[in-house]
Amino acid sequence: MSMFGDSLDKAVQKAFTRPAPKSAGTQIRYMVKQLGGTKAVAELLGMSQRQVERYVAGKAKKPRTDLAARLEREVTKRWQPQIRAKARQKAASTGGIVIDARARMGYTAPIGSTDQDRIRHLTVALPPLFAARLFEAQEAGASDTQLQEIAAEALKEVYFQDGGRRAGSLEEVRFTDVEHLEFDL
Repeated sequence: MSMFGDSLDKAVQKAFTRPAPKSAGTQIRYMVKQLGGTKAVAELLGMSQRQVERYVAGKAKKPRTDLAARLEREVTKRWQPQIRAKARQKAASTGGIVIDARARMGYTAPIGSTDQDRIRHLTVALPPLFAARLFEAQEAGASDTQLQEIAAEALKEVYFQDGGRRAGSLEEVRFTDVEHLEFDL
């Protein structure tokens, strides 16, 4: 996935009330329950149906590294969907989202202003409007670049323009070379 998409997912995962299953057997059993059968799990994970059945029965215990990573990613993606939805809804309606980023940022402004790109480390609380836009775009399958543009627009309005109180002639914010990115609800 993408840096922005993964960061949004990690922020939502902090709202989980129980940890996701850790062992391969419990993860496979959870996936079988979610997808309704061993065949669907085998197709999703790219393994044989018989091997899935071995994990369910407890005969196989330790998956290969690549399979373990795929399995953990798929379980986490499906874990506690109602809690995930509530966390997103709260951020999009009342709570907003906090972005912590270290990246190269600059802007396009009238001649005579200091618009040079530079590395900045910002921690900014974004209003619910931008949280909603980020989550809607992510659910619609937006690319990393599209999510980055939404974040840049949010930083323009909240950080650079301070909600319309300054830098009214600011045209565009550049948000590139992201070194660190973390979202928090």
